[in-house]
Amino acid sequence: MSWMPENGETFSLWKDGPLDAKGSEPQDYPELTAYWPLAYNEPPMARPAVVICPGGGYGHHAQHEGEGYARWLSMLGLACFVLRYRVGTHGYRHPVPLRDAARAVRFVRAHAADWELDTNRIGLMGSSAGGHLTAHLMTRFDAGVPGSEDHIEAVSSRPDFGILCYPVLTMSGEATHEGSQSNLLGENPSDELKRETSPELHVRPDTPPAFIWHTASDPIVLVENAYLFAQALGKAGVPYELHLYDRGGHGLGLDHLHPWTSALREWLQLRGYLTPPKALSES
Repeated sequence: MSWMPENGETFSLWKDGPLDAKGSEPQDYPELTAYWPLAYNEPPMARPAVVICPGGGYGHHAQHEGEGYARWLSMLGLACFVLRYRVGTHGYRHPVPLRDAARAVRFVRAHAADWELDTNRIGLMGSSAGGHLTAHLMTRFDAGVPGSEDHIEAVSSRPDFGILCYPVLTMSGEATHEGSQSNLLGENPSDELKRETSPELHVRPDTPPAFIWHTASDPIVLVENAYLFAQALGKAGVPYELHLYDRGGHGLGLDHLHPWTSALREWLQLRGYLTPPKALSES
């Protein structure tokens, strides 16, 4: 192989920075941090990958919902990329975080050949507000712009699967997490904007399959958020798996390998995301 992967390697999503950057500080330049599978064997293999969106109420990034997940999932054979997307506390509101997430999926897919990844097994994962960002892209992806001078923009932003951990979902109604809503949409957003950014209202038949988990006793992001998205997926005929746990607060993360991790591993296996990868010459 022509390269040697290193954990913690970072990649800027835009070579010269995004056109809508408000400054030149790190918070203005979204990036991916890579955590590679433990073994890269010959012959080259097309491996699954996942882009991870940490939570933080669209105000910051919760480290334990990024690097922690990435190191665990890389042990299962997935190439992981933690996304530092732009947030409201630095002046970036909708649609900027969605644009960053779309760019991240395109970026990984566009580099699949370089990194020995399977272009049809690139997922998106998010916790809390990162779960909202994940669900948002799951319902708002596009096929890319064929012939674009930017080769990254030419490929699809559709995740092949989604993993939602105690997700924020709706931006309207009693189940809304007001902190995330305020950081993403600003003060007093219109009803139209709240509907536009509520992923449960925009599920379509080609929305990717989803794994969702939540705790019924979560006092910060109400479990109704998970219900709303699962119901919308079911109505659209999109495969999903929903796991509810009676105890646990918000922001659990791995929490000493909580039972959700076993359920996720089985779901990934059954859906073919952990199966032995094909040699690149066969794919």
